[in-house]
Amino acid sequence: MKEKVLRVCAVVCVVLVLSLALAACSTAPLSKSEKVEHQDSVRAMASKTLADLQRTKPEARKAASEAAGYAVFSDVGLKILYMGTAKGAGIAVNNATKQETFMKMFELQPGLGLGAEKYRVVFVFETPDAFQSFVTTGRELGADAMAAAKNKTQGGAQAGAVTVSEGVYMYQVDTEGAIVGVSLTGAKFYKDKELN
Repeated sequence: MKEKVLRVCAVVCVVLVLSLALAACSTAPLSKSEKVEHQDSVRAMASKTLADLQRTKPEARKAASEAAGYAVFSDVGLKILYMGTAKGAGIAVNNATKQETFMKMFELQPGLGLGAEKYRVVFVFETPDAFQSFVTTGRELGADAMAAAKNKTQGGAQAGAVTVSEGVYMYQVDTEGAIVGVSLTGAKFYKDKELN
């Protein structure tokens, strides 16, 4: 009986992951008004996230505005038993040129759990090269990278953030605007071809 339950759970997890992956990949082209509406929605999310970050960590918002660039993502995840996925949208802003790049994210969440969660992520890029690399080639965050990042403590403007790589640090903000422990694993960030 136990084996049958585990097989059913495994099948449900596989179906869930495939469904979300297909939903993320198969979308009809947006009309011009839909594109503008989606862009405005992402901008509003980013603005609210930065305002929430400023309320809890004023020095973090200042650091983001004075860095080479920043990126903000909203992520919605669903986990059933042993597997979960999440997807989100975001925007990367070059502070020198004010150029915006709309981006997407996809995340696999292995491990036991049940439920849905919504959170937002803010990346701060200290150098133009780090920002450009993120925008042009995207980024993948695996479990090893996040485990290493959690071991690096930040002070000053970066307090509450983790260092993702040289010149790049990240905050994770919950729906209430509080900074929470970073838990992204198996995440991929890439350009949104429809919104750019």
